[in-house]
Amino acid sequence: MIFISHRGNIDGRIENKENNPDYIKEALNQGYDVEIDVWYQSGYYFGHNCPTYEIDISFLLQSRLWIHAKNIAALYELKNITNCFFHKNDDAVLTSTGYIWTYPGYPLTNKSICVMPETVNYSNDQLKNCYGICSDEIKRFKNIL
Repeated sequence: MIFISHRGNIDGRIENKENNPDYIKEALNQGYDVEIDVWYQSGYYFGHNCPTYEIDISFLLQSRLWIHAKNIAALYELKNITNCFFHKNDDAVLTSTGYIWTYPGYPLTNKSICVMPETVNYSNDQLKNCYGICSDEIKRFKNIL
């Protein structure tokens, strides 16, 4: 099982640090994969609601990143060179590497990334059977599982 920090959060949400390149590096350095929000507008940017932190493409080529393309341009630019996905209000979407990014509360498979399990009531058995977990509280889930 892989454990994915949501926007750099490990032990609870710290909204003003989310998607900050230094915060993401901290999570990576602690051994977690990281889900990040990426925009493309004549360059690459991290940011949830808007492009905020300009970032070099070399940062995005790290293997332990799960890139949430925030606009179609980002998806187009990154689809063949990174592990990325795009969604708005979908129950689940496929990542560019074939995993099922699963919205909270929907059925899980052994290819699912369970997103934000702290917001629903999955059993530990359900969580153990998925490929990975993405959470603001990923440290807690790593300790439990």
